[in-house]
Amino acid sequence: MAAEKLRDLSQPIDVSLLDATVSAFYGTGSKEERAAADHILRDLQNNPDMWLQVVHILSSTQSLNTKFFALQVLEGVIKYRWNALPVEQRDGMKNYISEVIVKLSSDEASLRRERLYISKLNIILVQILKHEWPARWRSFIPDLVAAAKTSETICENCMAILKLLSEEVFDFSRGEMTQQKIKELKQSLNSEFQLIHELCMYVLSVSQRTELIRATLATLHAFLSWIPLGYIFESTLLETLLKFFPVPAYRNLTLQCLTEVAALTFGDFYNDQYVKMYTIFMVQLQNVLPPNTSIPEAYANGSNEEQAFIQNLALFFTSFFKSHIRVLESSQESINALLLGLEYLINISYVDDTEVFKVCLDYWNSLVLELFEQTHHNLDNPAMTANMMGLQMPLLSGMADGLGAQLVQRRQLYSGPMSKLRLLMISRMAKPEEVLIVEDENGNIVRETMKDNDVLVQYKIMRETLIYLSHLDHDDTEKQMLKKLSKQLNGEDWSWNNLNTLCWAIGSISGSMVEEQENRFLVMVIRDLLNLCEITKGKDNKAVIASNIMYVVGQYPRFLRAHWKFLKTVVNKLFEFMHETHPGVQDMACDTFLKIVQKCKRKFVVVQVGENEPFVSELLTTLPTTIADLEPHQIHTFYESVAQMIQAEPDPQKRDEYVQRLMELPNQRWTEIIGQARQSVDYLKDPDVIRGVLNILQTNTSAASSLGTYFLPQISRIFLDMLNVYRMYSELISTSIAQGGPFASRTSIVKLLRSVKRETLKLIETFLDKAEDQPHIGKQFVPPMMDPVLGDYARNVPDARESEVLSLFATIINKYKGAMIEDVPRIFEAVFSCTLEMITKNFEDYPEHRLKFFSLLRAIATHCFPALIRLSSEQLKLVMDSIIWAFRHTERNIAETGLNLLLEMLKNFQVSEFANQFYRTYYLTIEQEIFAVLTDTFHKPGFKLHVLVLQHLFCLVESGLMTEPLWDASTVPYPYPNNAAFVREYTIKLLSTSFPNMTSAEVTQFVSGLFESTNDLPTFKNHMRDFLVQSKEFSAQDNKDLYAEEAAAQREREQQRMRSIPGLIAPNEIQDEMVDS
Repeated sequence: MAAEKLRDLSQPIDVSLLDATVSAFYGTGSKEERAAADHILRDLQNNPDMWLQVVHILSSTQSLNTKFFALQVLEGVIKYRWNALPVEQRDGMKNYISEVIVKLSSDEASLRRERLYISKLNIILVQILKHEWPARWRSFIPDLVAAAKTSETICENCMAILKLLSEEVFDFSRGEMTQQKIKELKQSLNSEFQLIHELCMYVLSVSQRTELIRATLATLHAFLSWIPLGYIFESTLLETLLKFFPVPAYRNLTLQCLTEVAALTFGDFYNDQYVKMYTIFMVQLQNVLPPNTSIPEAYANGSNEEQAFIQNLALFFTSFFKSHIRVLESSQESINALLLGLEYLINISYVDDTEVFKVCLDYWNSLVLELFEQTHHNLDNPAMTANMMGLQMPLLSGMADGLGAQLVQRRQLYSGPMSKLRLLMISRMAKPEEVLIVEDENGNIVRETMKDNDVLVQYKIMRETLIYLSHLDHDDTEKQMLKKLSKQLNGEDWSWNNLNTLCWAIGSISGSMVEEQENRFLVMVIRDLLNLCEITKGKDNKAVIASNIMYVVGQYPRFLRAHWKFLKTVVNKLFEFMHETHPGVQDMACDTFLKIVQKCKRKFVVVQVGENEPFVSELLTTLPTTIADLEPHQIHTFYESVAQMIQAEPDPQKRDEYVQRLMELPNQRWTEIIGQARQSVDYLKDPDVIRGVLNILQTNTSAASSLGTYFLPQISRIFLDMLNVYRMYSELISTSIAQGGPFASRTSIVKLLRSVKRETLKLIETFLDKAEDQPHIGKQFVPPMMDPVLGDYARNVPDARESEVLSLFATIINKYKGAMIEDVPRIFEAVFSCTLEMITKNFEDYPEHRLKFFSLLRAIATHCFPALIRLSSEQLKLVMDSIIWAFRHTERNIAETGLNLLLEMLKNFQVSEFANQFYRTYYLTIEQEIFAVLTDTFHKPGFKLHVLVLQHLFCLVESGLMTEPLWDASTVPYPYPNNAAFVREYTIKLLSTSFPNMTSAEVTQFVSGLFESTNDLPTFKNHMRDFLVQSKEFSAQDNKDLYAEEAAAQREREQQRMRSIPGLIAPNEIQDEMVDS
């Protein structure tokens, strides 16, 4: 009954009843009560007339939750329906909200008591402003400033409103408002800023209230990044801020304001003011925080305020130096202040706090990059080069003046801080990805269980910074590293952490020194580390040293290739570590072995000086003992590594002999198993035997991934037996599931059998993928698989179908392309409709099958398109439905595969003789479906592809390539002049019905804009972005996905730059086959 009374909005709502409902929703009552209250409140929220009751509710209720509920209703109306309301209703609401805010903030007690409620009202007011101001509420800023002057508490709240307004317009507007609206609001704020500026300066000069001054400083902080510069530099603002800086209550806020000013960049006009501001600031800072303070200790023991002060100080220095370090290099006095500032920043960089360190690191990275690039760009001058490399060559006569001298001077100016920075980087180096051995919180050395992405990002930046530092002064880098290493050896500085960071730093600068220096340096480093390993006792200590030796040698393939003795010693040391059972050591030994072999493989297949046979032959002889203590997954890595060596052997006869010797152990076991199975098939059902089969297959896959085509003799040897085992295991699985129902698929035996099937498919896929494109290989391997693999897939129950079948055939089609056209109908028949049944019931089941199914379809559409045209119209409809189904998917990679597939289909059909038929059937459906996913909020990452599909469709009708009408002449009485006119009208109708909140003029303008920019993708895209904001479907959310493509182009430019600097791309990331000298 009560619910009905509440829902009837024809008379004023019963506020006490609403209070009771809201408190039931937030209350501790039963679940049913809460659900019923939730139901009523949702109904009210969705009622379009509910907002008319807001004023009545706000003025009658005492409950804060009810007030918030009413404001939530109001916020919805302001966001989505404001412009459609009659003028008097808008003005009424505007005045009411303003009055309540003034009333509540007019005295100290109510301002503190109602703080939450006032904050929410402020937000509502700013939401209204985004629509009303400046056009319909010209006097807003003058009114606000006038109100602020009437009382200090009102003034404090006005500051909060101004701060909100600035943030809304300048910080959060992208994707929330159209480009035009943002521009308009920025201009209004700029033009009216004088009043705001006067108010702030007035408060700061006369007020004694701490809260008001803090609010004013916070507002200034929001405004400083965009206001006209005269207000900062031609008024007393900076002096006032510097006056407040030493006062503890305002210290942090003032520092934030000064940081905003420091970050501004706009030419040299105010350089003197910047030097003055910085010098006064440094004098004051030395009183607040004397230079000899140990900042890391002060931070560790400080209060929250004090810690925030250190953080803000780091932000101030980094912002100031980033934009204005050059102006401080002009006179000796400012140089001294600059060096003191860098000293402070290095001390702050030692603070044990990730966020503080990130801020400092980011700046150090940009500073060393700038110093390095200056040098780098002038290296085409020989004298300059010599000077930079530290070879004190007498400067050539013409060089002494001008640029060269300046650069040398600048390098000398920073050499002190840079040397301290090297020490900082070496002692705080982050852990690289390859290191698997870490210290846990109890101080034990264990194998790392999870990768920490933050640490990896930090490592990447630190590595880059250290490489630039190394380029700036190789000798100092080498000296500092060797000095720290000798302290490890004599025990003076020995600790796990010190050794780790040092070795990570040594490994990270690989490639940055000239080869001669690198060789000399590494001989010393590796010798010292091997000595350290000998003299240090204790399992944990040895594990740490072992992990560091492995990391360092893995980073220097160039050195190892040039020094066979070292390479052999290192590899034998790795074999030694493969018997070391300490957690993580064996894994790391196998990983490092693989990494070294990939870069030095040719060294192992030639007979080296002083040896009787190639290393690989010796290794194959001792292989059983080397791998005796390894786990199966480590053995697989080991096989992959040795296969890499064999692949480098140029002589086919030797190579085949090596492959045979490598596969001897798994082949013996395979022959044994198959022999037993021929006598009794039941032998294959024993779980241990199944595990044995799985292990043999995995070993084969590892070898195949390295050997490629050269794996042919080995796979031919086991192929047919393997297919028989596959078929048998498949039947076993099917009968288990048929008898045991759906739960049977989760039993351990079925899981094990399926692993064997998957590994079989993976082995064939790996081999075919890596083998060179030789048609006879395809002819040899594809036909025998048709029934055991494809037929088996179709015969199986859904739970027993392996998704790897789909990816195997996608690989085959991508590899052998058009040669597979004849087989497509067979593939289609076996997998298509049965897989579709599995995946179209909902969006969750069989996630693996989904992606692989669409990848297979895409391979067919790309390479065997004629086979698609031969499908019957029912089958083609199935294909199109499944594509639409794919791009509706909220799983990003499936939706993207679907969209890419759709683009392939559209392009292929456009040039086929069935174009008219195809587009008549599917054009409008595709357009409608793409607009649907483009404008809902779940598919934002697909924005780029959505736009491409629509652009394709619109270009198509514009080009006149389609000769038949898209409309159905029997139902449309009016004949359109051409398809473009029809599609234009259809699109306008479609969008008008989907977005009733947009006027028909807006929709027509948008559609016309699209048709005008069909050939200009960037404009077409911006048009779409504005429409998504206007249609209000995409506001109040994170919209960075709409700009993802631009971000990717930026990343590509960065890659190009990195390739040009020695050492920046790690040796194991360089794609080329390194030439063995």
